[in-house]
Amino acid sequence: MSSLSLALRDSSTMLRRNLLHARRYPSLTLNLLLTPVMLLLLFVYIFGDTMSAGIGGGAPDRAAYIAYVVPGLLLMTVGSTVIGTAVSVSNDMSEGIIARFRTMAIHRPSVLVGHVVGSVLQSVMSVVLVGAVGVAIGFRSTDATVLEWLAAFGLLVLFATALTWIAVGMGLVSPNAEAASNNAMPLILLPLLSSAFTPVHSMPGWFQPIAEYQPFTPAIETLRGLLLGSEIGNNGWLAVAWCVGLAVLGYFWSTSTFNRDPK
Repeated sequence: MSSLSLALRDSSTMLRRNLLHARRYPSLTLNLLLTPVMLLLLFVYIFGDTMSAGIGGGAPDRAAYIAYVVPGLLLMTVGSTVIGTAVSVSNDMSEGIIARFRTMAIHRPSVLVGHVVGSVLQSVMSVVLVGAVGVAIGFRSTDATVLEWLAAFGLLVLFATALTWIAVGMGLVSPNAEAASNNAMPLILLPLLSSAFTPVHSMPGWFQPIAEYQPFTPAIETLRGLLLGSEIGNNGWLAVAWCVGLAVLGYFWSTSTFNRDPK
């Protein structure tokens, strides 16, 4: 059997293992998924009129605010979902299964690849669910072409892949599941400090560069441009650059940590 066939076989086995884990213990995924859904409902139905008036500078327009906030919540969903990956990887490390895998005649990177692919699939399913809730409460994207929808989907998958590799690294260096969850918490907090809920120009001047150039804001603005027809500008390139950079960083961090012989 060739090395490529071995890698594909072992990665598929690890992917099935992680998907079975997620199916047997759905409470973690459900808890992480409920966060963006609850925030969506909270910001639309509780804060929607006030926030929409502030964004538009006129009368409250809840429908306009739904269109504004849903793209940000879709990316926040990705951030919250991959926290489960950090916890899952940390559990594997602390329970000794990773040490067992190291002694087996398997393609070593397949252990991490299984986690990453499984997490990306869960992120896509979570995004679909949150998007369905958004559509149910009034989100519409009538002007987007098929190509723009495909580009939006590709951006979400790329973003999920990048954050997942970072989450895997966090899980590998965390001593336990609780620490992994805490270490990955910025993946939920960063969207709150982005343009997900309010425009960057409405923030304090000293804070605007932080909100504008962090990973989530360019991705959110690109997603809005693709789905709603707003101006994308340089955000598209910035979003792709952030995704590629984080994916490469997370990959090398994770693989080097995983391949380090335990003391």
